[in-house]
Amino acid sequence: MPHSAIVKDNVAVITGGASGIGLAAALAFVRAGLKVCIADVDQARLAEAATKLSSVTPATHVMTFAVDVSKAESVAELERGVRDRFGGTDVLMNNAGIQPGSTLFAEPDNWQRIIGVNMWGIINGSRIFAPGMIARGRPGLIINTGSKQGITTPPGDPAYNVSKAGVKAFTEALQHELRNTKDCRITAHLLIPGFVFTGLTAKGRTEKPAGAWTAEQTVDFMLARLDAGDFYILCPDNDVPRALDEKRMLWAAGDIVENRPPLSRWHPDYADAFAKFVKGE
Repeated sequence: MPHSAIVKDNVAVITGGASGIGLAAALAFVRAGLKVCIADVDQARLAEAATKLSSVTPATHVMTFAVDVSKAESVAELERGVRDRFGGTDVLMNNAGIQPGSTLFAEPDNWQRIIGVNMWGIINGSRIFAPGMIARGRPGLIINTGSKQGITTPPGDPAYNVSKAGVKAFTEALQHELRNTKDCRITAHLLIPGFVFTGLTAKGRTEKPAGAWTAEQTVDFMLARLDAGDFYILCPDNDVPRALDEKRMLWAAGDIVENRPPLSRWHPDYADAFAKFVKGE
């Protein structure tokens, strides 16, 4: 049985909705009978995505909106536009994200862009849409796309890790606020994808690596876990079983509890200990 917010004639808004996980979610929502607004910064991709959506649902049920999620005023225009067109929002998927790469001491432009889109985009979307969603008095969902990198924080892309760690902390705070708001029927959820083959991760490849999931697999898993009531929607992938993800996350927490060096599993002094931990020895 689908989640009570994912029902015919309800309204879903997906940022980063013109491609990847966002577009796969939009297609799943329209097939469930929802009206959908896909929002993205790329007008050309929005037009292409709208054509795909209109092949499986009436064009009147599809809305596109060009948005810069890093800017609160742009997200506010999106919220007003959806309200004017469809009457309000029942499902918000804050999914827009970028990963151009970053280094710690380089120029700050990438840091500002990454944190602006990946973290402020989710803060803006949640803060601007949630009051109207609560006021509708209906069951609703806010789904924020995080990353395993925001939990295990591997070396190599610190700005992305910081942004996704912020998404995790914000979404936890959001769910706490929602569940303590009188008459609120909205719940927040943190989508934690694994290795998903999208434009963000392709890096020049044209064929899906064997280890990666498709965006459609990720959305199917997300919908099943929403139906089960999960807050943390931790997706496996073909290379990394959930048990290994759990070990990595537990070890990362252990760095604090046991006062090990940060990111100790990549520290040569802890390589053997981490390998034994993963094996359960």
